Amino acid sequence: MSQNIYDTAEFFAGYSAMRRSIEGLEGAAEWPAVQVQVPDLKGKRVVDLGCGFGWFARYARSAGAASVLGLDISTNMIARAKADTQDQAITYEIADLETLELPEASFDFAHSSLAFHYIRDFGRLAAMVHRALVPGSHFVFTIEHPIFMAPRNAGWSRDADGRRIWPLDNYAVEGDRTTDWLAKGVVKYHRRLGTTINMLISAGFAIRHVEEWAPSEQDLADHPEWAEELDRPMFLLVAAER
Repeated sequence: MSQNIYDTAEFFAGYSAMRRSIEGLEGAAEWPAVQVQVPDLKGKRVVDLGCGFGWFARYARSAGAASVLGLDISTNMIARAKADTQDQAITYEIADLETLELPEASFDFAHSSLAFHYIRDFGRLAAMVHRALVPGSHFVFTIEHPIFMAPRNAGWSRDADGRRIWPLDNYAVEGDRTTDWLAKGVVKYHRRLGTTINMLISAGFAIRHVEEWAPSEQDLADHPEWAEELDRPMFLLVAAER
């Protein structure tokens, strides 16, 4: 079973105060890059894996999706998503992505935002999503970039010019990593970039786009504090086709 850190009071309070939690998709730095990869959703059956507060589910419906199933392990997340959604075509359910099984050929598009780095067995999940999608459909997701997930415990330092240095800790050693982020003892699963891509290929997906997100010049003009994101990729965006 996946760790359900989002239902701890300290973590949920911290997460709820984040910009992306308050502003939704528009508050997520990577959203413009993700949106470009989302296909035409008109009439599509959509599943959102790790749906959080339901921001993408509501976006999908506004883009014409016929139905959306939002899944999340957190009762706090699902309760908030239901409270913020008045649309009978959107269904939210509590589910552990580590053991989730979806009906075969039941969806036309699958999406996930920053959830799969909490999953130990991504290969199993990728194969399950592949079975749940109809041929020709798309799968778009983001995770924390594996370089971002593998810093040394001491964190970053600065060079003589004041630039941040991000030393890596056993990048080639895959497995669980425990970190203190919003709360102590958050467990994530580190996989090399190639491992994630090869698991998708082994599941039967064709890779259509891979992006190691970095802020654009306009992003930096609007948010100068994002300059540190140029030092190492924070997000990995993958678009695949069934």
